[in-house]
Amino acid sequence: MDSVVTFLMTQNPEAATAFYRDKLGLRFLRDDGFALVFDMNGVMLRIGKTKGFTPAPNTVLGWEARDIGAAMKKLEQQGVSFERYPNMGQDAQGICTFPTGDKVAWFKDPDGNVLSISQHSVS
Repeated sequence: MDSVVTFLMTQNPEAATAFYRDKLGLRFLRDDGFALVFDMNGVMLRIGKTKGFTPAPNTVLGWEARDIGAAMKKLEQQGVSFERYPNMGQDAQGICTFPTGDKVAWFKDPDGNVLSISQHSVS
């Protein structure tokens, strides 16, 4: 095996293209008829087109940031809204800090896929 390919689904290819390209800043490569294809810094993201699906209730794709607060601010400036979950102990910004020091914040794409941004503590 040579490289990783990751997959998501969309019911609305136009909204997905705008979100991943314009809000998240991923490089759109092509629409091959079956999926929207993006480059995520050398990792291929294929967003398959479907007429119907139920998004998973958990995180399906995430990114690591050196500074989660700065990354969230940049995403918010692009119109991304962060999720609040009951009993997760999130701060006012929506960041959940785990006992290990790891920090995570969640947001959704137009199809309801749960995405995350995280900052991991150094051991």
